Amino acid sequence: MKRFSFKNTYIIAALVSGLLLASLITNAQEIIPLYATAVPNSKASDVQETGMETGILKGITKPTLEYFKPAPDKASGAAVIIIPGGGYGVVVYNGEGVNTAKAMAEKGIAAFVLKYRLPSDAIMPDKKIGPLQDAQQAIKLVRENAAKWGIDPAKVGIMGFSAGGHLASTAATHFEKAYVDNTSNTSLRPDFQILIYPVISMQDSLTHGGSHDGLLGKNPSKQDVDLFSNELQVRANTPPTYLTHAADDKLVDVDNSIVFFEKLRRQKVPVEMHIYPKGDHGFIFRHPGWMEPLFAWMTINNWLTK
Repeated sequence: MKRFSFKNTYIIAALVSGLLLASLITNAQEIIPLYATAVPNSKASDVQETGMETGILKGITKPTLEYFKPAPDKASGAAVIIIPGGGYGVVVYNGEGVNTAKAMAEKGIAAFVLKYRLPSDAIMPDKKIGPLQDAQQAIKLVRENAAKWGIDPAKVGIMGFSAGGHLASTAATHFEKAYVDNTSNTSLRPDFQILIYPVISMQDSLTHGGSHDGLLGKNPSKQDVDLFSNELQVRANTPPTYLTHAADDKLVDVDNSIVFFEKLRRQKVPVEMHIYPKGDHGFIFRHPGWMEPLFAWMTINNWLTK
């Protein structure tokens, strides 16, 4: 059984990156409440959000989207919802979210950083679906406001890091069932998914232990383990996928990406994968050019126009 703890080095790398760049981060154009009315699957609690000063958040009860708007002369019409990681225990909001959003906006992509609820029995009746509800609501909100924000509703993608990659891949494989109110029948299917050193599986042989326990608890049913093992949920209509990982990742085994790649390929879902030989978990903080192949993939697939 492969079980890894959420290592301090990952948190420290993200924290240092967030602090070093804090003076360079401009305010987003808009912070948007995810739900106009009551937050679904929530219950009264005294939990308070913390971590805004470091960019590593906990205790989120009011999820939001932070919108980074591209310059009008660069806007491509594409949008990406960015889901930072953190082992379903924290949200690495600045290091993986804000910094990525700024780079996306520079390339003409409307970027939305999702501040999502972490699974917790203290704030929700069913913690295993809480993050997925927030991801689905984010897709719904961006698509329904596409005209307002100058977005092509057929170019709305989702991007996730580590446990955020698990959430992104869950949204990309569970879209046929709405976990949020969707009386308008807005499509909840992302048009593409971008997964960065993602947790994919909840199976004991492959999963990241902290993400598994955080989302499902220590003794989940086999049904829940299989349901949230996204390699088992791939179908022919799963969105086109970009995967990247480091082969020496000691926190989230690279086999998560490799197994997912194989499942997608066998279903004839367009998929591209880039594996770095070294870099470990959180390699984006050590490989400054890591987004260039991603932008090339988006351009080739006509989501990002030159």
